[in-house]
Amino acid sequence: MMLFPLKIDFQNMEASEFVTAKVRQRADKLAQIREGIMGCHVTVQAPHRHHHRGNVYCIRIVAQVAGRTLVAGRESGHDPAHTDVYVAIRDAFNAIERRLMTYTNRRRGDVKRHADDESALMRASAE
Repeated sequence: MMLFPLKIDFQNMEASEFVTAKVRQRADKLAQIREGIMGCHVTVQAPHRHHHRGNVYCIRIVAQVAGRTLVAGRESGHDPAHTDVYVAIRDAFNAIERRLMTYTNRRRGDVKRHADDESALMRASAE
């Protein structure tokens, strides 16, 4: 059950019902574990047709949350595992989940402070 609008674009390839289903499945999971998503745009980019070996898919996810736009995705050519579009989708959604978790934690004030940050705060308050 999708709680936010989802747009899926395909570049350099025909739209695939199987890829669309996988993106929808991951977006549904994202909606269940992360609140506050107001919209999501997923771009599935296939390698250019003139390449024959080692082509990797590029998946870009743009999630709209209150007052922010979070982006996840890597340029093609970085991970040889991304010759499989489903692995590329998995990795992109894992990355956007991490970004959403960081965003949520920062909004709540649940960010960890490093020892250097605490000692700087102590020095500043002592002055």
